[in-house]
Amino acid sequence: MLNSHLCIVIMKIRLLLIGKTEEEFLKTGLREYETRVKRYLPFEIVELPALKNQASLSQPEQMLRESEMVQKQIFPGDVVVLLDERGREMRSVEFAAFLNRQFLSGGKTLVFVAGGPYGFDPSMKRLAGSTLSLSKMTFSHQMVRLFFTEQLYRALSILRGESYHHE
Repeated sequence: MLNSHLCIVIMKIRLLLIGKTEEEFLKTGLREYETRVKRYLPFEIVELPALKNQASLSQPEQMLRESEMVQKQIFPGDVVVLLDERGREMRSVEFAAFLNRQFLSGGKTLVFVAGGPYGFDPSMKRLAGSTLSLSKMTFSHQMVRLFFTEQLYRALSILRGESYHHE
């Protein structure tokens, strides 16, 4: 399919999440797809702690604090992509092509960020190069982790011309 093997080898992908994965069935699925993704490239899932006293914060305060926490995990040269229900939707093959363009751009780390329940503070939107949506439907933040990691694996298998994706 697309010949991006050399680019895939040198790029790292990091997934930043707010809070821990709680459900055991999601942890199992997430571990499975994390292992599969790591066959192709360095991949790291970073679970940032949920905010303390969350109920006492307004939505804008919560979004700002989460953004500040996330931004401490973003380094010079990182390419940031937000996962947000208001982002651009893609089919799996389009996502694979998007990844390929990122690999060819020469960046070293591609950082995907799943925000908290209220979305992203404007400062995060300014920092991001792209905003992607997994669906027009709303999913729990716990489910998004698994869905995204499976789609990442699917896109990488498409780029390698493997048979996981059927179209």
